Amino acid sequence: MSRADFHLEHLDAARQEARRLFAAKTKLQGAWLNWVAAQLYTLRPAEYAGMVRRELQSLQEKSET
Repeated sequence: MSRADFHLEHLDAARQEARRLFAAKTKLQGAWLNWVAAQLYTLRPAEYAGMVRRELQSLQEKSET
C-alpha cells in the first residue's frame, strides 16, 4: 500500500482519534500532555500515530486563534 493510499484509508479514523484525545484536554488540564503522549505511543503503525499527532496539532492551532 502506498503512503497516499494509507493516508486516504486512515484519515477519518485519525481525525476522530485526534478529536477524542483533544476533548480530554479540558478534563485532564495539566496532566493532558503526558497522557496524550502515552496514548500516541500506543498507536500503531507509526504512520497512523503521526497522522493523529498532526491532526492534534491542527486542532490545537485552531483553538488558539
